[in-house]
Amino acid sequence: MRRLCLLILLAFAGCGYSTGNLLPSNYRTISIEPFQNKVAFLNENARGLYIPLLETNVHDAIVNRFQQDGHLKIAKSGKGDLVLQGALIRFDRDDITLDDNQGVTKYRITITVSLVLLDTAEQKEVWSESSFAGEADYYTSGPAARSESTALQDALTDLSRRVVERTLENW
Repeated sequence: MRRLCLLILLAFAGCGYSTGNLLPSNYRTISIEPFQNKVAFLNENARGLYIPLLETNVHDAIVNRFQQDGHLKIAKSGKGDLVLQGALIRFDRDDITLDDNQGVTKYRITITVSLVLLDTAEQKEVWSESSFAGEADYYTSGPAARSESTALQDALTDLSRRVVERTLENW
């Protein structure tokens, strides 16, 4: 019986999930440049919604997510082993569900950015994304109702999580 328990213990000891760092050892820091706001809110043909300081909120959410993750330390502007540059290109609020009176009961918020990750030592682009998004849904009524500002924070969290994952899992 003892041998069986030991055998089972050894079998499970070899199986496991690792959350180790996948980054090359030369990448220890990242600089996240301030985001530009390129939302075309004045263009009639491609008018996007405008949220004041959203580009700053996107930047701050990404910085906070990298700090929470801990694989890369945040460096001063332009001083990191990696530099992330980005621009806010769209903010959308789409109707998802309508009630019987054609009133909107559920919206989806989407924050879209363009991103470029640069290796400063080798002066090369590591990866780029021309349209990278985070999103969140919210109900306007009922037990799951919440405010648009809460959904906006959830969309920022989703976007920042995706940016960090894209950066760390690229290797």
